[in-house]
Amino acid sequence: MSLRRFDTPCLISIEQSEDHFHAHVELDGDISIEPGDRVRVHGDPIQVRFGERVTFNRMATVTRAGPIARAWTKLAAYLDLKELYEVSFNPGRVR
Repeated sequence: MSLRRFDTPCLISIEQSEDHFHAHVELDGDISIEPGDRVRVHGDPIQVRFGERVTFNRMATVTRAGPIARAWTKLAAYLDLKELYEVSFNPGRVR
């Protein structure tokens, strides 16, 4: 087993309804995912009809980012976040 890449079981929860539309993956154990890390869930594509909620187990491969990729991901996220800070004002009143 490599320190940069390893397999782990995971729990998948998917719901598509009027109240919720989500897909969550929870890795078994106390595995933290850091900026730049990748998680690939194995198995066939999942189809959930409207009004359904499914939960099941699969295997996932976690690939850890190296120091350069981790730093680049943090920098890119910071620069993308700065776009939210831009504010413009229109002269006069809003009608």
